[in-house]
Parts: sequence; structure tokens; C-alpha cells
Amino acid sequence: MKAAIFYEKGSPLKIEEIPVSRPKGREVLIKIRACGVCHTDLHYLDHGVPTFKKPPLILGHEPSGVVEEAGPQSRKFKKGDRVIIPPVFSCGECALCRTGHENICENMVMLGNHIDGAFAEYMTVGEKDVIPLPEEIPLEEGAIITDALATPFHALKNRANLKPGDVIAVFGCGGVGMNVVQVAGAMGAKVIAVDAVQGKLSLARSLGAAETVLAVKGEDTAKKIRKLTGGGVDIALEAIGMTQTLESAFSSMRSGGRLVVLGYCSDPLTISPARIMFREMEITGSLGCRPVDFPRVIEMVRLGKIKLKELVTHRFSFNDINGAFELLRNHDPSLLRSIILF
Repeated sequence: MKAAIFYEKGSPLKIEEIPVSRPKGREVLIKIRACGVCHTDLHYLDHGVPTFKKPPLILGHEPSGVVEEAGPQSRKFKKGDRVIIPPVFSCGECALCRTGHENICENMVMLGNHIDGAFAEYMTVGEKDVIPLPEEIPLEEGAIITDALATPFHALKNRANLKPGDVIAVFGCGGVGMNVVQVAGAMGAKVIAVDAVQGKLSLARSLGAAETVLAVKGEDTAKKIRKLTGGGVDIALEAIGMTQTLESAFSSMRSGGRLVVLGYCSDPLTISPARIMFREMEITGSLGCRPVDFPRVIEMVRLGKIKLKELVTHRFSFNDINGAFELLRNHDPSLLRSIILF
């Protein structure tokens, strides 16, 4: 089979022929149909963020596909079943898994990090980690459910504790942030979308944002939001991963507000502990999605509560996979999510 191999920082992926791993026990062999392209992959390629499995490594962690072959002890799947595969596999045995925090499992295994990922024609996966995809959802767009959609759902439902009627400011309307906008709207919140690109704010309105705020360099975005809401939002969610926007998001909240950190940022953050204490502010992180929540996300998509097609703005053939990453690193303002088609 063909696979796109990551060898070292600064080098393009190399498409090579490698053997197909046949399924054993309760494993299933998946023929990959599509895989999303994520900034996480770009961190490995361009920024030297280390992977647990040292290269050479197959990247890619947002796949959809069809079961090609089921292992001899498989109970759930048969040839032809349509599926998606989540980015992270949990052990089901550690203290975190047993208390409902499988997304931060102590023994987590991530595709394209701990093990080879989905930028390949086939991959073999344990059936416990494979999720059925209804016929109503196209495999092409369905790939982005695994991360770009499930991650915002977990952030809003389980970390932000979003309730109908809450006012939430979403900082950053890229692929993940735009899904935060539409999921929050579908859950009954009043959404304020914040971005530096007017075109993305227009799309955010079409996906459920009630208000938009254009972030302009040199202007106080948080002050705009406090004025717009008469004191601040209940929840601020940062989906970019920049200290400036994190601090602005924190400043945009009312007393008792909750800041959800969804964007990856390794730089130090300056926030007043006094305000956290006196105003009973909360700061919480969010990572991925629990396995139990995937069927709920899929059902929202199937019922039309959440749109997928509008979020896939670019499509690339497998042979042009490096072109997809070039688009990502060039910060094309029209980009929300690219997918690789097999």
C-alpha cells in the first residue's frame, strides 16, 4: 500500500510503498477514504514538536473509511461497514478512564504520534476504537468529525458546561473554532464570534453566531465584547493558542465566568490571580473527546443540527498531500479544513 512517511523536521512527506498489516484477533483492517489535515501534523513537520514514536512515522489522525477485513475474533464489524477512527485510543483501565476521562487516559495512544497514523491507504485498528458512521453522512466530510468536530463538542459540553442561554465568545474562527461556533449555537447558546478576518466572521454568522467582533490590531477586543454584552460573557473559549488572545478572552468575561483553553500554546500566560479569586473566575483546559460522546456528535450531524460540507474548504489527492500542508502553513484565510482523498 501507499503511505506518506514523515522522516524529519523541515522535510516533506515521502510517499512510499509499505506492507499492509493484516488484522488479528479483534482487529479490523480499514481502507481509508479520507483524512483531515490538522495543525498538529504541522507542528511535527515544521516546528520540531516531538512524536512519541520516533520517525519514520505515518502522520494523520482524522480518518474515515470502510472495513476491508475483520479479524477472526471480531464481533462488531464486517466487510463494507462505514466507519470513522478517533485520534486517540484509551486503555479503559487506568483511573482516568474509569472516572470518565478517557480523552486524557494515562496510557493514551494517538494516531500519527504514538503509532502510525492514517495518511495511508489502509490501517489496522482494534475494533473497540472504531466508530460506525451512518449512511446519511458522506465519508469524505465525515472524517472531520473525529477531531475538528468532536473536540469542540467535548470542550463545550464537558469542560465549559455550556447551558442554553449562556453567552459565549469564541476567539478564533478557524476549522476548530468555527465548529465551536456552530455546536454552541446548536446547544442553545448566544455565540459571539471573534476573528481578525471579516470573511470568517461572515461564515460564522451563517453557522449560528448571533454577533461578531472583528479583532483589529491595537484595539481592545475584550472591551468591545464587554460593551456589546453589558458586562462580559459567561464563557470565553480560545481556539487559536496565543497568549494575547488568551488574555483578551479572560478579560472579556463577566464575574464568575469560565475561560476554556482549547488552542495549544506553550508560552507563559499573564493573568491576575486576584481577579480569579475576587471574581470567582474559572480557567479550564480541554483536550480531544471522550469515546462515549462520539455517537452524540454523529447524531447531531445526521439530524442536520451541525453542518459538515461548509467546513471542508479544500480537497487534495493523496499524491498532493504536501500541497495541503503548504496551504496550511501559508495561513490561507479561506482555509477551514483540508482533507486528503484516497
